[in-house]
Amino acid sequence: MDEQALLGLNPNADADFRQRALAYFEQLKISQDAWQVCAEALAQSIYSDDHIKFFCFQVLEHQIKFKYSELTEVQQQLIRETLITWLQAQMLNPQPEKTFIRNKAAQVFALLFVTEYLTKWPKFFFDILSVVDLNPRGVDMYLRILMAVDAELVDRDVVHTSEASYCFALFEARRNTLLKDTMREQCIPSLVESWYQILQNYQYNNSELTCQCLEVVGAYVSWIDLNLIANERFINMLLGHMSVEVLREEACDCLFEIVNKGMDPIDKTKLVESLCQVLQSAGLFSIDQEDDVDFLARFSKLVNGMGQALIASWTKLIKNGDMKSAQDTLQAIEAKVALMLQLLIHEDDDISSNIIGFCYDYLHILKQLSALSDQQKANVEAIMLAVMKKLTYDEEYNFENEGEDEAMFVEYRKQLKLLLDRLAQVSPELLLASVRRVFNTTLQNWQTTRFMEVEVAIRLLYMLAEALPVSHGAHFSGDVTKATALQDMMRTLVTSGVSAYQHTSVTLEFFETVVRYEKFFAVEPQHIPTVLMAFLDHRGLRHTSPKVRSRTAYLFSRFVKSLNKQMNPFIEDVLNRIQDLMELSPPENGYQALLSSDDQLFIYETAGVLIVNSEYSAERKQVLMRNLLTPLMEKFKVLLEKLMMAQDEDRQMALADCLNHAVGFASRTSKAFSNKQTVKQCGCSEVYLDCLQTFLPALSCPLQKEVLRSGVRTFLHRMIICLEEEVLPFIPSASEHMLKDCEAKDLQEFIPLINQITAKFKTQVSPFLQQMFMPLLHAIFEVLLLPAEENDQSAALEKQMLRRSYFAFLQTVTGSGMSEVIANQGAENVERVMFTVIQGAVDYPDPIAQKTCFIILSKLVELWGGKDGPVGFADFVYKHIVPACFLAPLKQTFDLADAQTVLALSECAVTLKTIHLKRGPECIQYLQQEYLPSLQVAPEIIQEFCQALQQPDAKVFKNYLKV
Repeated sequence: MDEQALLGLNPNADADFRQRALAYFEQLKISQDAWQVCAEALAQSIYSDDHIKFFCFQVLEHQIKFKYSELTEVQQQLIRETLITWLQAQMLNPQPEKTFIRNKAAQVFALLFVTEYLTKWPKFFFDILSVVDLNPRGVDMYLRILMAVDAELVDRDVVHTSEASYCFALFEARRNTLLKDTMREQCIPSLVESWYQILQNYQYNNSELTCQCLEVVGAYVSWIDLNLIANERFINMLLGHMSVEVLREEACDCLFEIVNKGMDPIDKTKLVESLCQVLQSAGLFSIDQEDDVDFLARFSKLVNGMGQALIASWTKLIKNGDMKSAQDTLQAIEAKVALMLQLLIHEDDDISSNIIGFCYDYLHILKQLSALSDQQKANVEAIMLAVMKKLTYDEEYNFENEGEDEAMFVEYRKQLKLLLDRLAQVSPELLLASVRRVFNTTLQNWQTTRFMEVEVAIRLLYMLAEALPVSHGAHFSGDVTKATALQDMMRTLVTSGVSAYQHTSVTLEFFETVVRYEKFFAVEPQHIPTVLMAFLDHRGLRHTSPKVRSRTAYLFSRFVKSLNKQMNPFIEDVLNRIQDLMELSPPENGYQALLSSDDQLFIYETAGVLIVNSEYSAERKQVLMRNLLTPLMEKFKVLLEKLMMAQDEDRQMALADCLNHAVGFASRTSKAFSNKQTVKQCGCSEVYLDCLQTFLPALSCPLQKEVLRSGVRTFLHRMIICLEEEVLPFIPSASEHMLKDCEAKDLQEFIPLINQITAKFKTQVSPFLQQMFMPLLHAIFEVLLLPAEENDQSAALEKQMLRRSYFAFLQTVTGSGMSEVIANQGAENVERVMFTVIQGAVDYPDPIAQKTCFIILSKLVELWGGKDGPVGFADFVYKHIVPACFLAPLKQTFDLADAQTVLALSECAVTLKTIHLKRGPECIQYLQQEYLPSLQVAPEIIQEFCQALQQPDAKVFKNYLKV
């Protein structure tokens, strides 16, 4: 071997050596006999370097995986002998191999197993067992090989053949089934016996091997005969392991797999009950908070598995009508509830989380029962109290810098919420009463109660909104008991003063709950001023925590929108109080604004909503809107001048961002309007036109074009909705500026604006479209033709997105009845456009673009394909559109397993149907006599195809084409 290249295998080697090693590996992979050198190196232990040994196994792995069938019988025998020789050496070596080498060797053994077991090596496992006997190192390798074989055959975590075709995946699945069936017949009993011997031999003196063996048993039990494992000698041994500290976690997992195995419901109940009896007598059902949490987490998973297995049995027995056995199984389930509750309430969230599935399914059973016993009611209440306790934050939770632990608790809380929702289905009255009791007790003394208890009390009230669902948030009407309870709690929440609690979690929960129950303020509007002040002062928008200020800005916006007309008495006061929060912060003043620009968007939207929804006259609304927008316009003009003169790039960026924010804020105020009518009614058209005239000069600024254009584009999108045709005079000039020196992303974002204008104004903008059609296309083609690095994925993606946008533009033009815009571009340009569409339909492996292209083609055939269509178009149909309909689906990249490709094929069928509709028998004649024969299609297939095409129902032809 190339010793120099092998030096690069060391992780500490420099980049050149590593590159050389990589190239050498590729070279060996394609070499005819390199694997033999590696086999010899392994069999004779030529190299002591671990990375070289690993490398040799990689070369062998590649040979077995991809080129095994090319080997002669003798060469295949050599690979088998090499592996057995290497295995024998493991028991004699002074030191065991590193774990990563043993794992790689096991993978190679497993690959050889799936390749040869059914044909050339039926004694695979017996040969390995005869070599390893009970030698600890040999047993270690044997167990690793078994796990690798399981991974090849059944392991759900291994994604097989992600790139392989469906057919190969099917072949692999059938092969694996055959391998398992053959193993069950020929060797599984012997393998199980070997596992028993290993466990018996090593359970007291080699915990590592014992755990490995238990893992193997757990893996195989899912697909072998359960009686081989679920018998007295095996189960007694496993139960014995439950008392041994170093073995009990793995024994737990093994028992879980046994319990999880599909079987007859009565047998399953008996198995679970016998296990529980022994576990209980061993004292494992008494949970101590001080116990080893890692073990308890596994034990909790086991109990969860047993509980869910019993519930699955109960469900099957009920379905089968076996009420006596179902009742026995239900009693067995009930007997586990006390243990389930101990685990659910455990202070360690992993232990608690592992039992939630059993808990949830148990509640589902109770929901189905016609009446609950006193014990079952007590169980429901106990689960409810456990959920309430476990929802509580602990002292260690870091609110200011949330990390992985915090994220895990948030996920755990979501699981608990599902339990709470299920509790509400079982006993809504009990849930409401329990929450009310906890809530009232806590809020009576909130000043002296710990933050986590106050937070969870408010959180429970918040969660009731989803747990006790109503339509359109009408919690305060209908069921009097419920409405009264919720109303009382909301009144307590807003009058208790708890909004002043000095902890961010309580503050946020207060605002979240107030917004969740906004309908309360329709019933008791006298509380609106209290809540508004909480939003506007140091408790909300002026809180010391940026996190609280940010969330409150969003919630305040929602609160104001939901109250609508009830805000009338407070509008001017609120607008005055939020004025300082809306100031545009230029980069040079160094002042740290209370709200970020994203948060300010919500405040501007809120201000817009307050003005528009008010009962003021149009004149007053206009004055207020002008007061809101004039400072933005004035600042914009000043900042734009400063940007034009700025030399430093960082300063340019900061100024451009600030200008962009100004435009964004103005855009956001317009969200209060739904259409032009509402803008006119409020007398606000003029002020928005002034904004437009103020912002458009930014398009001609040569600096920071991308940022400025993006903001102005968004504003134009809004103004098309709010001002409609009043915007049109501004569009030509704006478009001209936006098409100058643009890149793929600019064009991609500009095209939707043109599409919006085209779709909305149609023929009104026809002259403008005709004028800018070719300049836009030239800009697109110029960018698409720019050379890019071969491996530049982001440039390729940008071009793909631009191509899609271009076709979407053509689709909008043709779909809006404005094909004359294309037709009037001159014959040469029209032809060029048409060829790009044909190219998009056939040449690019992008089904989304292909679908759009076929939609364009079928629309053009519909418009121009008749006898009175443009000169030469009929020829174009036969020479290019018809072939495109066949060439696209014939491409290798046209994958019907992909949903978008199926849609593209459907549009391709529509195109052919449209051609037939417009050209009639002439189309059929062309297909029968010229085109399809040129593709060497058999006459009977041609006949079949043309018959399907002529069917009046388009679905018939679409389905035919799919097949």
